[in-house]
Amino acid sequence: MSDLLNQTWMIVLMSAALIGAVLSAVHYAEVIAHKTGEPFGTLVLALSVTIIEVALIVSMMLTGHEGSEFIARDTIFATIMIIVNGVIGICIFTGGLKHYELAFRNEGTNSMLAVLIALATFILVMPIVTVSTPGPDFTKSQLAFAGTASFALYLAFLFFQTVSHRDYYLPQTEEKKTDINFHAPKPSNAKTAASAVLLLISLIAVVALAKLLSPSIEAGVAAAGAPKTIVGIAIALLVLLPESLAAVRAAKANRLQSSLNLALGSALASIGLTIPAVAAIAIYFNLPLSLGISSLNLTLMYLSFFICTLTLAIGRTTLLQGVVHLIIFLEYLFLSLVP
Repeated sequence: MSDLLNQTWMIVLMSAALIGAVLSAVHYAEVIAHKTGEPFGTLVLALSVTIIEVALIVSMMLTGHEGSEFIARDTIFATIMIIVNGVIGICIFTGGLKHYELAFRNEGTNSMLAVLIALATFILVMPIVTVSTPGPDFTKSQLAFAGTASFALYLAFLFFQTVSHRDYYLPQTEEKKTDINFHAPKPSNAKTAASAVLLLISLIAVVALAKLLSPSIEAGVAAAGAPKTIVGIAIALLVLLPESLAAVRAAKANRLQSSLNLALGSALASIGLTIPAVAAIAIYFNLPLSLGISSLNLTLMYLSFFICTLTLAIGRTTLLQGVVHLIIFLEYLFLSLVP
């Protein structure tokens, strides 16, 4: 009994340390982001979050426990559903309550959504319809090509976002007037350099703690009798929490453009960077990796994409669209527990 209690306290302390390391990493990334400005700032945050996500996924895959081959699929799918429905829904709902109507540049958001739909289809849907292997799996060559194609598409998006059409992702004039960060002085070079070093240390701490905690997380889910998909949802929620809070704060300040940049940028990095990294590791270490989703999740995903396309179509949103997204998100959570 004493050993069990000590083990429980150790898990609680390591979990608190992991959450603290994640929050610290995103804080230092935000300092760097403020120095570099938009849209490079959201890119710094997305890259930092991706490193954390890859660390959590790979640490669980390397344990080799039953169901570890599905952890990447469950995490990526959970990330999409949390971003497209949960984060965007909360941003629109809270911003709509305060400002009645929110405006953004639909040129940028629509292009981000188009890339996200393509990436999700490459990774989560194609394994279902390929016939080279039984079940929802890729062959090694298919996995390598899918990872390479996803990375190439993400690089093309980055060029579009940061070079050729950067203005599509900049806050509108009325947003800048209400953005306290827009007028705030940028951090000094010394503070930025210190933040970069501390960001690296925080990311290393996240990787180490994730490796230590992964067996305990899986054991806890199994003991509770919950579906294994809950592990993927837990990882996605942990990784996305700090950025989601930043997106909601921006929406409350009538800066929905920044909120959408953060949210959709995280979803794109989650597939365009995480999957190539995970695929390379799976191929190198000969780890099993299954990416195809069920027909239920396929229906939920494309319903979410369809509704999000309508929401982002005209560059303005109201509270009602936020309610629709949040109801779909609750449906996803319920069906994850009771499939």
